[in-house]
Amino acid sequence: MKVVLAGAGAFGKKHLDGIRNIDGVECVSVVGRELEPTQTIADQYGIPHATTDLAEALQQPGVDSAILCTPTQMHAAQAIQCMDAGKHVQVEIPLADSLADAEAVLEKQKETGLVAMCGHTRRFNPSHQWVHNKIIAGEISIQQMDVQTYFFRRKNINAAGEPRSWTDHLLWHHAAHTVDLFRYQAGEKIVHVNGMEGPRHPELGIAMDMSIQMKTESGKICTLSLSFNNDGPLGTFFRYICDNGTYIARYDDLVDGYEKPIDVSKVDVSMNGIELQDREFFAAVRDGREPNSSVAQVIDCYRVLHEVEQQFGS
Repeated sequence: MKVVLAGAGAFGKKHLDGIRNIDGVECVSVVGRELEPTQTIADQYGIPHATTDLAEALQQPGVDSAILCTPTQMHAAQAIQCMDAGKHVQVEIPLADSLADAEAVLEKQKETGLVAMCGHTRRFNPSHQWVHNKIIAGEISIQQMDVQTYFFRRKNINAAGEPRSWTDHLLWHHAAHTVDLFRYQAGEKIVHVNGMEGPRHPELGIAMDMSIQMKTESGKICTLSLSFNNDGPLGTFFRYICDNGTYIARYDDLVDGYEKPIDVSKVDVSMNGIELQDREFFAAVRDGREPNSSVAQVIDCYRVLHEVEQQFGS
């Protein structure tokens, strides 16, 4: 299976590292904004083709799929471009930064019948898989999720601390992880949402602090706090308060409510969530089936984000 990767930044490299561990998959082209650093990445990973043109990459011999790690604002249009070219596509989270664009990607997927997946990595992290497996087995049921997503990012930089050519967003990117995970773990539609945002950064033009509350059909609730202003421990921390136990996920670690470690090393074939989501994408392409985290499955997340944005008056 031959894949092209567009966007060789911090997360693009994570996908390239994951692909190295997947038998029968080869990245044959990498796409970047500037050719010289893109060629450097291609050389580093032994990729035979580098370009600044996605269309050129999609035309490489034998290519059947693409992974998009480009700026958020490009995701929807490029996903549609890939499917118009007859290629299966995985888009890094978020699928889009508007509901209209997200729905346009879904319509194109329905039209083409191709595999279209969004990288909602939390579905694949072993810590969250462990909780999900308990829920599916009927051993626990979520009563509340309490989630903190905290960064110190008062400048326009990426996860590797390098300057970004685009602006990240707490709502359409970072909140998307938790909104989708809450719906996925609760197994129910989110029927009520309330959002508040703090002051907007004078240069970046985005809110640096945000709070979102959600409630499902049966009354399960989630409280999400997000910040780019947090000068302290960074990352996202999930507390699952269930009818039979409390669990806390930090990165790939999982503990119970008393901080007793839970071994999640045997939950899946890898502890790398990006690799696991890539494995699911390629398996779905091979099997001709809908993947976990398909565009159709995650669209409700973007409907919730749209509702929150409307409350913000954005």
